[in-house]
Amino acid sequence: MLALITGAVDDRSARGIAAAVSRLVTAGQLSAGTRLPTVRDVARELGVSPTTVSEAWRSLARAGAIQTRGRSGTFVAAPVLPRQRLRYSQLGGAVAAASRDLSTGVPDHDLLPDLTDALKRIGDGRLTTSYLDAPVLPALEAVLRDRWPYPPERLTVVDGALDALDRVIGEVVRFGDHVVVENPAFPPLLDLLQTVGATVVGVPMDDAGMRPAHLRRVLADYPAVAVFLQPRAHNPTGVSMSPARAAELAGVLEAFPDVVAVEDDHAGDIASSAPVSLGNLLPERTVHVASFSKSHGPDLRLAAIGGPASVIAPLADRRLLGPGWSSRLLQGVLLDLLTDPAAIAQVSRARDAYAARRAAVLGALRERGVSATAADGINLWMTVDDQQIAMVALAAHGIAVSPGTPFCVTPLETDHVRVTVGLVADDVAQLADALAAAALLDSRGSGHRARPHPRGWR
Repeated sequence: MLALITGAVDDRSARGIAAAVSRLVTAGQLSAGTRLPTVRDVARELGVSPTTVSEAWRSLARAGAIQTRGRSGTFVAAPVLPRQRLRYSQLGGAVAAASRDLSTGVPDHDLLPDLTDALKRIGDGRLTTSYLDAPVLPALEAVLRDRWPYPPERLTVVDGALDALDRVIGEVVRFGDHVVVENPAFPPLLDLLQTVGATVVGVPMDDAGMRPAHLRRVLADYPAVAVFLQPRAHNPTGVSMSPARAAELAGVLEAFPDVVAVEDDHAGDIASSAPVSLGNLLPERTVHVASFSKSHGPDLRLAAIGGPASVIAPLADRRLLGPGWSSRLLQGVLLDLLTDPAAIAQVSRARDAYAARRAAVLGALRERGVSATAADGINLWMTVDDQQIAMVALAAHGIAVSPGTPFCVTPLETDHVRVTVGLVADDVAQLADALAAAALLDSRGSGHRARPHPRGWR
């Protein structure tokens, strides 16, 4: 038993030891009820202090993976997840009655298609005959498959992109597993991975997406089970992955056959960039999530998941024991919106409007010597001298933005804030003045010279 545990440890930190033990539990090599070696025995064999092993054991105990029974020893138990503070809760603007709340990350309601005619056209809503009906309306599935960036083996509909990510994580990630994400990344994704006890590793980005060389090094160093990507309108940076970059990343993953690629295409039809996916080259290992919240309405609460049956089939089956399916009434509305010429035209106008708003704010900031990125989507990622000072300065103007820290897996070279510029339809110059003044303040309250525009995030 001692040799099994110590042989599985490749990182002799407390977290690394805990993760190794958890992986053995997940693999069935340490079954429930197994008595673990003593802290001193493990410490001696690994050449670390007993304090390090004790910390690892405490982490496992807090997660419910092991259980201490006094003098009887420590035993493997079923995991129970700890409650921890969410990064997501830190994103909202802390400005009471802010005149401009640009922290939300939500689309402009006035640019969403009108649901009135769609609701009328779906009739009396008799779309369900049995609790065991297919989870996706057949006509909607046909439209989704036609729109998909690669032919998915299975496809289902769930209650929004975060519900999709939560359910995919539940199928492919276990406590202690290594998971690779972009750095910066979407805070709720980091929260979801934290709740299952994953060891998250961030890979830096440039203006074409996740950096392939860095991904290769990370996968060579860590036995990861999944890589999570935002292929278009990356939140928060606005980067959209190029087809060439997607091919490079797929090439990296070919050398690591146990790694699943999970893509969150959260911006959907309001993204200016064309759909892109690793699934064109790795369809058997790519799970793609297509959201309709930003393009057709957050209250539709709908997203589609497509990919290998090995992931999607058990996900859909497990859902039968909970909600069963996403409202077929709402699915009917979405089907109508995806096929109605007027709704299609409205989404196209929204896409153009968001592009114009991004360009206007980004251009105004650059004129004022501020570094920012906003290539796609509805958000802008702005470099600031000091995050907290910038937010306080903006709050004095009644402007709320999101802090950059919750997005960061590991700290970046500079501070940032995220600004939802998709909501900025007017007063661009006035807003840019306030943003620039806040961005260029340091802890002494003094301004700095213009910084060069960054090519990447490290």
